Parts: sequence; C-alpha cells; structure tokens
Amino acid sequence: MTIRLYDTSARQIRDFVPLTAGCVSIYLCGATVQAAPHIGHIRSGLNFDIMRRWFEHRGYDVTFVRNVTDIDDKIITKSAEQGRPWWAIGYENERAFNAGYDALGCLPPTYEPRATGHIPEMIEMMRGLIERGHAYAADGNVYFDVRSFPGYLSLSNQDLDDLRQPSGEGETGKRDQRDFAMWKASKPGEPSWETPWGRGRPGWHLECSAMAHKYLGTAFDIHGGGIDLIFPHHENEIAQAKGFGDAFAKYWVHNGWVTMSGEKMSKSLGNSVLVSEMVKTWRPIVLRYYLGTPHYRSMIEYSEDALREAESAFARIEGFVQRVTEKAGETVEPAAEVPPAFAEAMDDDLGVPQALAIVHTTVRQGNSALAADDKEAAVSRLAEVRAMLGVLGLDPLDDHWASESDRGDDLHGVVDTLVRLVLDQRQSARERKDWTSADAIRDQLNQSGLVIEDSPAGPRWTLGPRQ
Repeated sequence: MTIRLYDTSARQIRDFVPLTAGCVSIYLCGATVQAAPHIGHIRSGLNFDIMRRWFEHRGYDVTFVRNVTDIDDKIITKSAEQGRPWWAIGYENERAFNAGYDALGCLPPTYEPRATGHIPEMIEMMRGLIERGHAYAADGNVYFDVRSFPGYLSLSNQDLDDLRQPSGEGETGKRDQRDFAMWKASKPGEPSWETPWGRGRPGWHLECSAMAHKYLGTAFDIHGGGIDLIFPHHENEIAQAKGFGDAFAKYWVHNGWVTMSGEKMSKSLGNSVLVSEMVKTWRPIVLRYYLGTPHYRSMIEYSEDALREAESAFARIEGFVQRVTEKAGETVEPAAEVPPAFAEAMDDDLGVPQALAIVHTTVRQGNSALAADDKEAAVSRLAEVRAMLGVLGLDPLDDHWASESDRGDDLHGVVDTLVRLVLDQRQSARERKDWTSADAIRDQLNQSGLVIEDSPAGPRWTLGPRQ
C-alpha cells in the first residue's frame, strides 16, 4: 500500500511518507510563456496529472501548485522583436498552455500563480537572504553567494570548482562568476518594479522559491519538473529557499523529454510540434495515451509511426468499452477499486507501462467474455477497465471526453455523420442481397483506417490502424 517514487536528490526510489498524514503537497515548475506549447511542454503536465490522480485514488487530499513564469529574458526579447507589450505575449501564450492542458484532459491545478503577482514575496525573500549573509546587492542587481551555502549542487551532484553558471546580459558586480542573479537591474524600455536596491525585475529562480513558500509553506512534499531543470533552476531554488530558512521540498521528481532525432524537443532547435497543430490531426485522447503511457522518467522519441501505434492500441480499449456498454444497455460505472496488479504497478514509481499492460489484459478477458455471451463477466471487466482508465485520465466515457466530442473538437461528430451515410449505402446493398457491393464498401472503409463491425444494434465503426 506504500507509494514509492524515484527521488532525484537521493538517487533512488524511496517510500513516500507525507509531511502531513493523508495530504500531499506538490509544486510543479510550469510554463515560461514566451511561445505556444509543444508536446514536450505538455508531457510534464500530463505526467504530474497522473501522479496527482493516483494520489487522489489512494485517498490523499492533494494540493497541486503549477506556476506561470510570465516575465523572462525570452519574453522581453519577443516583445522587442514583435513590437508588442511583454504582458500581451505572456497572456496569449498562457492561454495557449491552458488550452493544451485542458485538451489533453489535465485537471486544473489547485493554484496557478503568476510570477509578476508575487514581487512582494520575492523582495521579502531577498531581504532575508541578504540579512543571513547568503546574498548581496551590486549595481542594482541582487546575487546569491553560492559559496555561502554548503549544500549547493547536491541535487545535480556537481563540483563547485568545475561549475560554469549560466549568466545573463547586464549581470555586473558579481563577487564570483558562479553566483546567480535573483534580481536584475532595470534597462531602458524593459518592465521593472521598485525594490530597496533599485528598480528591476525578478530572476527566474527566485520566482519559484517565493511562490512555493507562499502557497505551500516552509516545507512541502514533492517538487517536480523536467530533467533539464535540475541545474541550474532547481539547484538555485534549493539554495534560495534553504538559505532563507525553509526546509523546502522533501522529494524531487523529474520527468524525461520528448525527443526528435535524439534531441530534446525545443522551439530554439526548430524541432517542436505544437499541441494546437497536433489536435487538428489526432484525437486529444490519443495524444494523451501517447504522451502519458510511457514511464515518466523515460524519453519519448517522437514519430508518426509511434502515434499510429498509440492510436491503434487505444482503439482496442475504446472498442471494448463501446461494445460492453452497448451490450449492457446502460453505462457501466467504474469499479471502486482497481485490480491489485494495477495498483502494485502504480505504487512502484508510477509504473504506467506495467499498469497499462493490466488494462489490456483485462480488455482481452472482457472480449473473451463477450464472445462467450457472458454479459455479467464482461460488465465486471468493463467496471475494472473504467477504474484503471480513470486513474490514467483515459476513460472515453468520462464527461471531459464526452464534452470534447460534443463541442466537435476532435471532429468525431463530423466523421460519424459521413461514415453513417456510407454505412446506409452498405445496408441498402445488404438488404438487396448485393453482397459484392456491401463487402466492397466495407473494404474501402477498412482501407481508410475504419473498422466496421456488424452488431445487433446495427453497424458500428471504430478507428483501426492507419494504412
């Protein structure tokens, strides 16, 4: 019954013991909103959505914070390039991220704070760090003195003497080039806020330390993000928060990338695939299956073939759900508990691939029950399948996916209307006993990627493997 997670700081899988019994607090580094999201961005949100759902299924009360970085060097650069206000670019892309999260069925966070809404908290943290000897002001900037914090680099396991700290333009007055900026002095034409050390804007790392402190207190359970954030972002967060006196995160959990030709998907590399474009071609629930079912710590190599395989695999699950629902004549509610083997897999560092294998096994058992006309067994298997799919956010009968279909977001309704017209022609041929024409229509539909099944309630179509 114990959930285990791979803790980056411990470099091993650890039993999860919450700070407060029955409660879980999670802080996830969210979007830096300089551009619309690609599927690599959304993968992180999906992985932690599954984590949250599993904790809730296990009976925990989850507080989930996912921040928005709405001021950043890249946003300011885009503002200058496009001749648009920085806040307009940030808000436009924040909405695009939320649309992407929603399209793929992510539950909304408990809190979603913006960096620019927490300048007072950042000033308070900088003042405390200066008083404790961990930070200093210079030329309107405020820097963290990395040598003042003995635990620096313990998360990434680096040697301070070998460190090459990323540094930004205008970061003058450093005592040591490895020190990092918490506050950056203002430049002409750039957004700025007043502080005791002059006007300026926050550094990226300070934002998360301050927001985690405000919404989760001095200590919380899990801090999450992509593996690329381990250094410098998460190392610098730890230094700021612990230097300020917080215990900060008890567990550190990091997800892998979506890659293309072995490289991390990135706008700057020109190899990103936007979510807004993907949902025009692929059903959002299929995208969720594709991005959410590999293990969260693994890399996902993007390819059309892999997407087609995901589409075909999910079609087998969805087809079973539809057939049993039709056979039962009513909606079969999810079981109260998932099968023990599924729970065991999820408890073991969110082993979604192993858990998904249990889903497919249960689907096969249910199909066998249908073939044997054992309605009771088929309904029982469907109840288990729906419980498992609910944890993964993949239940096709969930209101979210039903409402998506109602709004026509995945074009399913349009396709259904067109397919029904062709099926009507096939049915007319069957009634005339023109079996050659009826079979030809079915074969043409199969070639287009549709599987036609004749049932007592009439012909039914599902998506099969694309040709």
